[in-house]
Amino acid sequence: MATSRPVFRRSVGAVVAGVALAATSGCTVPVDAVAGVSVTVDGRLLGVMMICGHHIDGATVYVDSADADKSVTVGSWTAARPHKAGLVIWPLESHAAGWTTTRALTPLTAGTTYTLYGGTKDNSWSTTDVSFTRADRDRLAPGEVLYDDVSDDGDESAVVVPLTRFKATACRDM
Repeated sequence: MATSRPVFRRSVGAVVAGVALAATSGCTVPVDAVAGVSVTVDGRLLGVMMICGHHIDGATVYVDSADADKSVTVGSWTAARPHKAGLVIWPLESHAAGWTTTRALTPLTAGTTYTLYGGTKDNSWSTTDVSFTRADRDRLAPGEVLYDDVSDDGDESAVVVPLTRFKATACRDM
């Protein structure tokens, strides 16, 4: 039996629409927090999150790979209780109150790019991620935060700002 062109076009259109919908939904976790890094006065690395409205249950530092299956976790933490809206700061290189270290952070190596990311146990919410190197850490001063700022047109760029500015603007800039 021959298929008429209008029926065929509608079928193709429906399939294309379904594929487009599937490609843009269900595959990403909604973002409702901003991740950054800072340092203590003695140069130890800090995780920094500005949680905008929901909660975050944990965080991971990983080394990315072009092959997603080959990304390597080099540090991870689970919150004792979900961290709610507001600023959260914790040391990445030592024990932290309110956090359980599930994988101690390995020493940073020169020339390697690391990524800090936070999320919830059920994948209902996540943070933006921030990429950094050991050199980035060494250039940070206490009270400064490195994070990926998103412009109005969606472009991302790494910026270093005072902690007070990060706290005041990170959620607004998402």
